[in-house]
Amino acid sequence: MYQFFKVNDPFRLIGVSLFLILWTLLYLVFSDFPITAPQLGWMLLGQRLGDGYFLYQDIIDDNGPLSAGFFLFLDWIFGRNVMAYELVGRGFIMFQVIYWNFTLIRYRVFDENTYLPAMVLLALFHLSFDLLGLTPALLGSTFLLLALNQLFSQTVLQKDSSESTLLIGIYGGLATGFHPIYIVFLPFMIFAGIAISGFSFRQLVLSLAGYLLPLLLISVFYYWNEGLDEAIQIWPLIFLSEKYHYQPYSLWLGLAAIPLSLALLGFLVSSIFRGATINQQKQRQIMLIWMIFAGIGIFFAKRQATYQWVSLLPMLSYLITSFLIYTKKSVLVRVSFSVLIFLLPLGCWWVMRSQPELNEQYFVDQKSGQENYPDGVMILGDRLNGYLNSRFTGPFLNFHLSKLFLEQERNLTQRAKLFTMIHSQKPPVILDPEGVFERLLEDYPELEREYAQPTPGVYRLID
Repeated sequence: MYQFFKVNDPFRLIGVSLFLILWTLLYLVFSDFPITAPQLGWMLLGQRLGDGYFLYQDIIDDNGPLSAGFFLFLDWIFGRNVMAYELVGRGFIMFQVIYWNFTLIRYRVFDENTYLPAMVLLALFHLSFDLLGLTPALLGSTFLLLALNQLFSQTVLQKDSSESTLLIGIYGGLATGFHPIYIVFLPFMIFAGIAISGFSFRQLVLSLAGYLLPLLLISVFYYWNEGLDEAIQIWPLIFLSEKYHYQPYSLWLGLAAIPLSLALLGFLVSSIFRGATINQQKQRQIMLIWMIFAGIGIFFAKRQATYQWVSLLPMLSYLITSFLIYTKKSVLVRVSFSVLIFLLPLGCWWVMRSQPELNEQYFVDQKSGQENYPDGVMILGDRLNGYLNSRFTGPFLNFHLSKLFLEQERNLTQRAKLFTMIHSQKPPVILDPEGVFERLLEDYPELEREYAQPTPGVYRLID
């Protein structure tokens, strides 16, 4: 198996595709993972946008506007369909796998052209079930990978490439538009461009202009729809709101132990026991800096879940492939490769499936609280199981961000906008387990007259 993918033959990608199809079938047949809270939130966001409302202006959520638009597109085609998110996510994964292998071959990152990186990267995507489905992190990381390709081109081209420099910025800006936490890669691109690729001042300015271009177009969209002030108000709060700690870090460490060990061995083999060309040294430096900023992004992400690892996987595949190619002991290499592509996905799947208590906060509880609200409901709390059989109707989707938003001091104009936001949507039922809406009613007597409280923590719109 190792020798099969080591050969420089594009038809080896058929084997990579078959591996993905095989594991997809096994997951779909034998896995019964419940829907996760973020995944349900993305579906609800797409549904609410389809009702004619706008992110930030009418819906308080921490997703990037480009991801929100993509969720709207999926809702328009498939509705609230978990299978669609799984299959579309695997389509993006296959693109990343092929494109990353193409990048490594094109810029001679290794001494020999091989399709091992594609297989290694695909195996790493199976570290966790939520890395395989569609997420904002996966959407954004696709454009980060495109930017990394252009950055690699700067290490081998001996001429001033304005187009490549501009594309680095544009792809980075698009990644931030999909997943706001990827703004941490802006300093990465600046530092790597100046220190490693030798950007001139003109190239630096061009790259920054490219980065700002997608964000400027997003701002124009909000300005055109009279929501720019709201977007500017919400974006800083995204980085200040409380985190969702869905999984313990001990679970993360257990799942990533084998890949991290192989990556460390790959770094030692490639950097200490073997020489490299100047271009390969630059590429290694870029990948190590990438690892630092990817780690920062994962640590500061507001939803602490394994799907955030996606930005780290290309670097791990690069180091692991270095270990597989440059290690002289063929038996060790073949055993490591077999463990990586067969035992690792199976072991990680078993851990996730056999110990659901590790994901108790992550999975939406499908056994309790499934009361049907035919006219819709808005939940001001962490438990989203009330949405399983009901539509989301209201402005507050991300609870932690909404709570921070509602606790802000406001002038008269801002108070009027908040009242209009709630009054125009009028959620028929509001579940308020933490008393956020109750405190809000104290400042808005008109809203208090519109809602009755039949039971503690539950508010119903008065007909």
